Amino acid sequence: MKEIPGPRPVDISELVRAQDRLSFIYVERCVVHRSDNAITATDERGTVHIPAATLGALLLGPGSTVSHQAMVLMAESGSTAVWIGERGVRYYAHGRGLAESTRLLEAQAAAVTNQRERLRVARAMYEMRFPDEDISTASMQQLRGREGARVRRLYREHAERTGVTWSKRDYDKADFDSSSEINQALSAATACLYGITHAVIIALGCSPGLGFVHTGHSRSFVFDIADLYKAEIAIPIAFDVVREQPEDIGSATRHAVRDAVKSGHILARCAKDVRQLLIPGDTEGADWNVVHLWDGGNRTVDAGTNYHVDVPW
Repeated sequence: MKEIPGPRPVDISELVRAQDRLSFIYVERCVVHRSDNAITATDERGTVHIPAATLGALLLGPGSTVSHQAMVLMAESGSTAVWIGERGVRYYAHGRGLAESTRLLEAQAAAVTNQRERLRVARAMYEMRFPDEDISTASMQQLRGREGARVRRLYREHAERTGVTWSKRDYDKADFDSSSEINQALSAATACLYGITHAVIIALGCSPGLGFVHTGHSRSFVFDIADLYKAEIAIPIAFDVVREQPEDIGSATRHAVRDAVKSGHILARCAKDVRQLLIPGDTEGADWNVVHLWDGGNRTVDAGTNYHVDVPW
């Protein structure tokens, strides 16, 4: 048999777990290609090699040209590719998930379609942000009110801490420059956080669209999970960056978010948080290459078995 040309596909067992990967790498005005099992980014300064199997998300900025082979490798490696438009944020694609088990996806679908379970998960998300408060009986309306007050307080506290002028969150996706510097920094930090959490969600085999607090959007669950870390990562970094008055707010914000995500072990925490939200007490992690057949109710049987019996039809 004639051998198929080109590098062999990456075996999923060779890939690095989502929580152990690099958070993200941002590139712009370059050509992204593939060299064996590495992604390459080439511009007038030279070529940089990026190990695809250890990458969480590749953020493609303005002027990026990507080859077919680079995208094949990204998909095989379970890495997320995010295109970010000029002066705006758009999400267009993601690679294959690292998990071949649907345990988390099924748990997510079951919880989001059951009102009691959905409220349990939503409360658990808010509880991560209010660790010293009892919210076990709070309604969604009460939780939203507490969160709104908390975020307003955070904006005010960081404005006072850094001396950055703050009025309100105001931005236009179609016109990045029309917003204030602090709103530009907040938008850049939030975009990075969305890319990172989306990469983890996809890698774990969950659906980015089945949210518990957010709903009706293809990235509702991404917004849910990203909100767990905004107060720790996006908001303080945005105010710190604007205080320093860098020449390029977007670039400085991305670098600061990358460093904070690494030092705060956000990828590992994100993977753990998603598992605990969907399957409390779960310690099994993802199963590899497990396929069953539904046998009615909550029962399953092994696949790959001939179940034929001689019975009259």
